[in-house]
Amino acid sequence: MDGKKVILSGIQPSGILTIGNYLGAIKNWGVMQDEYDCLFMLADLHTLTVKQEPARLRANTYELTALYLACGLDPQKSVLFLQSHVPAHTELTWILNTVAYPGELSRMTQFKDKSLKHADNINMGLMDYPVLMAADILLYQADVVPIGADQKQHLELTRDLAVRFNNRYSETFKVPEAYIGKVGAKIYSLQEPDRKMSKSDENVNGFISMDDDTDTIMRKFKRAVTDSGSEVRCAPDKAGVTNLINIYSLFAGKTVAETEKEFENVGYADFKLRVGEAVAAGIEPIRKEKNRLLSDKGYIDKLLSEGAERASAAAYKTLRKVYKKVGLLPRVKI
Repeated sequence: MDGKKVILSGIQPSGILTIGNYLGAIKNWGVMQDEYDCLFMLADLHTLTVKQEPARLRANTYELTALYLACGLDPQKSVLFLQSHVPAHTELTWILNTVAYPGELSRMTQFKDKSLKHADNINMGLMDYPVLMAADILLYQADVVPIGADQKQHLELTRDLAVRFNNRYSETFKVPEAYIGKVGAKIYSLQEPDRKMSKSDENVNGFISMDDDTDTIMRKFKRAVTDSGSEVRCAPDKAGVTNLINIYSLFAGKTVAETEKEFENVGYADFKLRVGEAVAAGIEPIRKEKNRLLSDKGYIDKLLSEGAERASAAAYKTLRKVYKKVGLLPRVKI
């Protein structure tokens, strides 16, 4: 860490990401790495709150690591690591559990939603998820945390736990702020443009995966929902077209106004074709680089090991302070 503000970002390795994840977060990491001290965490422990197939989880973890690197994450500038490789995360979770209350955890919207969705597996890990997330953030004294709308409540709990601990044991944790990117924050389904694009969408035509090849991308955009009009412009009653304009603008590096001007007299069919071409041109080099990286898992293992060492140095610095504050004896080497 070199004195810049610290930012921590974590994504679960629960499957391939969509262009919504890419445009909303990962695409901006190149610039972010120059402005902040960045820690990028693969939140594999969080993934376990929902039943996983072990071999698939391991494969997903390699794939997400390779995708991070292919999208421009520089392990020389940033710290890239697996959550499970730094035991301090679960150690701090236990301490934070002593200042967290069952009532506030049971009121978390995401806990309620996932309990309904996974009624056969309502486990304590699911309820304690926000406390582990708080530990993830507070361990590194993060100043800012990139979050989506579904994580705002969890960040508020993180802030509450930090303040509660600081009040009880004296100043220990930084109280983090939300970081919301200026562009690309929301990309919507190609089939239901009033819903956020999601990899879990049962309609595969609703999302573009970062693993989709050019033919698949073109086919999905040809089927994208528009409206009964003919003008390529943003408007509240043109959700499908507005979504396509935003996607094209972000991949082509243009403003919305420039995109509207470019397609002023262009029909929807040709417009959708051009959007697909822009997306395919942006994704294909990333997909090829990701596959190249996956051919050498030893290289990925080495980077993750080095990242875990760097993350652990920062994490245990905080944890030692926490243990001292709560009255635990330090381990003395004899």
